[in-house]
Formats: sequence, structure tokens, C-alpha cells
Amino acid sequence: MQAVTEDDRRKEVRSLLDRIQAHPERDWTAARQRLATLRKLIGRSKAPKPY
Repeated sequence: MQAVTEDDRRKEVRSLLDRIQAHPERDWTAARQRLATLRKLIGRSKAPKPY
């Protein structure tokens, strides 16, 4: 099993956004929740580490 990197998360975000944009007529509730989670994870990795 491999660790998930920030780059992997960014690629998943891009993929989800592309799919949502290509098919806006679908129900993307779960994908939008996943996007929110991924963005939080990406944001945490950018935050300075507490001492």
C-alpha cells in the first residue's frame, strides 16, 4: 500500500472538477463533499506545523 501524497489529492480534485463540469446535469452531492474534504486536507498540508 502506498501513501497518498498531496499531488495525488490535487489530481483527484482536478478529476472531480472536470467530471462535474462535463456533466452538470448529474447529482454531484457526494463528489462535492469529497472535494470539500480534499481541499481541507490540502489546506492542512500548507499550514505551518505547530511546535
